[in-house]
Amino acid sequence: MVKTSLTANDYPIAETQPDEVIGNRGKPLSSLTMGAVLNGEVSMEDLRITSQALEQQAEIATSVGRSALASNLKRAAEMTRLPQSEVMAIYELLRPGRAASAESLLDAANRVRNDYDAQLLGDFLDEASSFYEQRDLFRRRY
Repeated sequence: MVKTSLTANDYPIAETQPDEVIGNRGKPLSSLTMGAVLNGEVSMEDLRITSQALEQQAEIATSVGRSALASNLKRAAEMTRLPQSEVMAIYELLRPGRAASAESLLDAANRVRNDYDAQLLGDFLDEASSFYEQRDLFRRRY
């Protein structure tokens, strides 16, 4: 059976296709109950968004002509592969006045591409370095 792309009719996936919602540890949505939480059967990892869920949301966004939202969701799907410390380091770099130079953003772009196969995020950081250069956002303001 060929899987078709998701559309607006599939939104929200948790309601229209709950069997498709699977957590990082392979648990289906139906197993995430209060009883399971109280019994210690649910961890934070079971509650984290998955790259699959974000990719599915991107498909839906694309189907309704929301290409910018779809791009953001695809980039977010890549970010699920990064450790939290890397996400926070990138966040800090992207704050105006925090990155010392374009090189620091370009280094981060190469790191996420090479270490985490996050091509879209790397492209975003490349683009940010160019914009930050144009707007002189590398200077220390604090």
